[in-house]
Amino acid sequence: MFKGSIVAIVTPMDATGAIDYECFARLLDWHLTNGTDGVVVLGTTGESATVHMDERKQLIQLATDQIKGRIPVIVGTGTNSTDTTIQLTHQALEWGADAALVVTPYYNKPTQEGLFQHYKAVAEAVPLPQILYNVPSRTACDLLPETIIRLGKISNIVGVKEATGDQQRVKQILAADCYVDVFSGDDATGLEFMLLGAKGVISVTANVVPKLFHDLCLAALSGERDRASCLDQQLRPLYKALFLESNPIPTKWALQELGLIDRGIRLPLTPLTAKFHDAVRQALQQINI
Repeated sequence: MFKGSIVAIVTPMDATGAIDYECFARLLDWHLTNGTDGVVVLGTTGESATVHMDERKQLIQLATDQIKGRIPVIVGTGTNSTDTTIQLTHQALEWGADAALVVTPYYNKPTQEGLFQHYKAVAEAVPLPQILYNVPSRTACDLLPETIIRLGKISNIVGVKEATGDQQRVKQILAADCYVDVFSGDDATGLEFMLLGAKGVISVTANVVPKLFHDLCLAALSGERDRASCLDQQLRPLYKALFLESNPIPTKWALQELGLIDRGIRLPLTPLTAKFHDAVRQALQQINI
């Protein structure tokens, strides 16, 4: 059900920081037209930390209504409170999501047993497919392969977004007796992950080049190693440019440069620093967009 190029979509905003729902609908249509295989709403790239509850509802319902089951809609529901995570996951189910993407609890630094119990509680409370999300560079909390494997025996824990870029972790998880699919959460190592057996990439880059990134994932998952490697090399300047500052700052600037969204972003994030404009622009030009 979940495979290929899954875009971690931006939340478009106007210059005042108000969400532009019409623009969001256009972006969803653009991704459908360009072959995107799934969409994550309200992930890190969607600025979930600064989206209010009423806005969450509108974004999720708009996405599910617009997409109409053609590709999966996955909603970011993770927090550092188990009770709140359960509440947000319940709401995602109620509002039509196909799955929840649940980041590890940040700041309070739980043990591996705490992480296991957290995810187990969410999975048991809400009958919605759950994709674990491990991004220790942001959370200061590392969900280890041993814990992922334990969690993989819970029926509605179906995947893990592994953003460490660590190929050994992928091998360890895929070799284990569990039912967890692996998704890369790092575009730069996405190809290597897929060639090892990962099901796809939950991607930042797909915001900007959905067709190219879909083609890369399709080639990798079809065993067309040479074609996949060629596409990956073509995209490497963009992988780098989109992380010159914290995600989604460069991505939103690139989409503005392409005329797809307005310039809004919410504090504490700020627009892309001027000294990086040329680097992002050149990366776009290198792939002829």
